[in-house]
Amino acid sequence: MPRLLLILLCFCATNVQADYSREYIDQQVTLHTQTPAGVNIAYQVIGSPAEPAVVLIMGLGASHALWGDAFVQGIRQAGYRVILLDNRDVGASSRFTAWGEPTLWWELLKNQLGFAVNAPYLLADMADDVIAVMDTLEIQKAHIVGASMGGMIAQIVAARYPQRTQSLVSIMSTTGAPHLPPPSGASADMLNGLADGDAAEAQITLMKARGFYPEAIPRQLLAIIKTGDRSMEVAGITAPTLVLHGADDTLLPPAHGEHTATLIQGATLKIFTGMGHDLPEPVLPGLLSILTQHLQAHGSLPPATAPLLKADARPGSRSKIPA
Repeated sequence: MPRLLLILLCFCATNVQADYSREYIDQQVTLHTQTPAGVNIAYQVIGSPAEPAVVLIMGLGASHALWGDAFVQGIRQAGYRVILLDNRDVGASSRFTAWGEPTLWWELLKNQLGFAVNAPYLLADMADDVIAVMDTLEIQKAHIVGASMGGMIAQIVAARYPQRTQSLVSIMSTTGAPHLPPPSGASADMLNGLADGDAAEAQITLMKARGFYPEAIPRQLLAIIKTGDRSMEVAGITAPTLVLHGADDTLLPPAHGEHTATLIQGATLKIFTGMGHDLPEPVLPGLLSILTQHLQAHGSLPPATAPLLKADARPGSRSKIPA
């Protein structure tokens, strides 16, 4: 099975196991905007226009609910206006079911043989969706935060819209460079378990309840494959950048985060022990402390508003933070 497919499907499997609270998120009002391309994007706004904006972009097949209450409230309580959006094809945003369900094995074979794959949209289109939401809210600049595929989208926003990017936070993501390490055998075993009849059906039920949209995964996967290696574009990012990754990530091993940070001049890399390809509850306080300190350092929020950093935060440093 192609490495990228294994990575991304296992990402869904890993995250669906965690039962994060989403009551706070579900209480928010969902709004909609239409992009210049005619795509409807759903979003939520928590906070006032007077506060600095943070845009959160979730990963493959996932709605904004996957961020969980603790993560969202942690940023909100630090004094930021939080913008949650559903990427196209998931949640309350436009679905691309009319495009059809791709024959993945055929598209992946074409990709392996060097032929172009068919995809209904690209990651760049999803980055444009983020800008459309910012335009609707009249946000000139925002801190752009993305996880996994959302990190890829966030990287593209920072690269193509530097004038709209206050800072970038790339979480458990990748540049898509072909030399980066594949997932571990344990991750492969997880995927094999998902493919096993009743287990797969039960897993899909859990995924949907958690906020995943499995039917969108093949189309979004093709968007990632068709976009390809983004290393050169990532190397052009000038926004202050924080790269967060899990030391125990067997799906996108730490080398993926390290490569991202190496390419972006002045980027700060933080590696968390006790974190895989997820946002585990024991790690969240330390992660949120470092994240909000980064936001505060590169925005207009007074220093006293952000939590004190309890770990080394020197630019370019690598810290292992105990759970």
